[in-house]
Amino acid sequence: MRAEISAGEALVGLLEDWGVKTIFGIPGVHNVEMYRALPRSGITHILPRHEQGAGFMADGYARATGKPGTCFTITGPGLLNILTPLGQAWSDSSPVFVMSTTLDITDGVQGRGRLHEMLSQRNAAASVTAHHWLAATPADMQDAVASAFAIMQSQRPRPCYLELPLDLLQQPAGDGWKARGLPGKPQPDATQAKAAATLLASAKNPILLFGGGAVDASVQARAIMERTGAIALTTVAGKGIVPSSHPLCLGSRMPQQRVRRLLQKADVILAVGTEISETDLWELAIQIPGKIIRVDVDPASLAKPHTSTIAMLSDAAPALQMILDHLPAMDVSARTQSNAKFVADHIANETQNEDDLRKDLRRILSVLRQALPPDTIIASDMTQIAYAGNEIFPMEHPRCWIHPVGFGTLGFALPAAIGAKAGLPQRPVVAMLGDYGFQYTVNELGTAAELKQSLPVLLWNNDALGQIRDDMVNKAIEPNAVTLINPDFQSLARAYGCLAEKPATLAELGPAITRAFAAGKPTLIEMTPRMLRG
Repeated sequence: MRAEISAGEALVGLLEDWGVKTIFGIPGVHNVEMYRALPRSGITHILPRHEQGAGFMADGYARATGKPGTCFTITGPGLLNILTPLGQAWSDSSPVFVMSTTLDITDGVQGRGRLHEMLSQRNAAASVTAHHWLAATPADMQDAVASAFAIMQSQRPRPCYLELPLDLLQQPAGDGWKARGLPGKPQPDATQAKAAATLLASAKNPILLFGGGAVDASVQARAIMERTGAIALTTVAGKGIVPSSHPLCLGSRMPQQRVRRLLQKADVILAVGTEISETDLWELAIQIPGKIIRVDVDPASLAKPHTSTIAMLSDAAPALQMILDHLPAMDVSARTQSNAKFVADHIANETQNEDDLRKDLRRILSVLRQALPPDTIIASDMTQIAYAGNEIFPMEHPRCWIHPVGFGTLGFALPAAIGAKAGLPQRPVVAMLGDYGFQYTVNELGTAAELKQSLPVLLWNNDALGQIRDDMVNKAIEPNAVTLINPDFQSLARAYGCLAEKPATLAELGPAITRAFAAGKPTLIEMTPRMLRG
């Protein structure tokens, strides 16, 4: 019988005390001490097939639940393998907490050819994490974990990294392994809120813009939209904050030229929880001459890239509520009617200039929308069908469209969907991906099968890197290195213990999805251009 628990054992209990329910990770010779106490804890451990999958799962878990996603990795290659997911979580403001082992405190970077040796893991992680710590004592571990949860839940939710030396994990734990009180998020300033309300009330052509930082403020966002009669836009991360079915909602159509002009013509813009960045607009630089009211928990975002007339450092929901409380009653019936007509006309006519590919993808997305319950969480990848969906797929609820916007990595969708389903097992979840990106993390089919997740995996298979091919054509580059010989995806899915279907016609797609939700295991549903002609 062990006389005293180790720091590695105490870490698991501490995470449980902080409310961690799930850990995504892969045990290795260097981090087994982190696993010693897991069997007797209440934490569920999910074993991915690669650390990249672990990171994306934690990201999907975090975006779907709003709670930090937690990972264990090993020294060296484990940490490097999870850096791509950390980059995605960094760019998209997702709270992912990675704990990795490193070499002994007394033998860290001496170049002696130790297993998994790196010059500086911490420097590698620093470029894609909000904060990073190297623990040298058990007290350091306690403080770093407390700091990570305080930062992720009170500031802009970005990933954190904790480095744990091998010899530290085996030290006696000592006392103090308890969760601590958390700070709250920044709250609005009443003077600024009143000024923002006055500015909005005086605007002749206001526009509302809601980003991922406003996903928990949908009630207030809708109320302000209806009080002002203003058109509401969202970023991709903000899809569903205002329901797509609302007559004043233009959704995440900012990349469209006519919609970008709305921003440029507005005299007042209320921008909440968004950087208004290149990947929101798909334009490197845009001049917005109107006055901008910015609401954000990140001070840096309030200062760039656009000038703020009013810069409110605050959590979105209380800030919008305070602005709403100061908004006077206004007759905006004429504005509401005019704006609703603009939205309806734009959506009705946006197909006029679409190419054949977009029209085909629109047909598929329409079938998917009809087949999927309204609260379905969709984790998508960097693929043509998701790019179309970013703009035109209707979404009624926030935290339901999970897309790798900023970092733009391939291989995100499947593990992110697995993580979302692990966090919210009663909710319908699907993955939407392309044939090339699927092969980045196809091995995670094994994880989903092991978990017995009824997970439809919607694969758009055009046997090419279609978007890159089209970009080459548009730039007068002869297409090259954009075609591939794919595996038999149906057989591959079955080899992992999953079901597989390949609808011959578009009419067969919806029933295949219905069957997949009841399957008790993942189902690969392979969609091809041929399906549209059947």
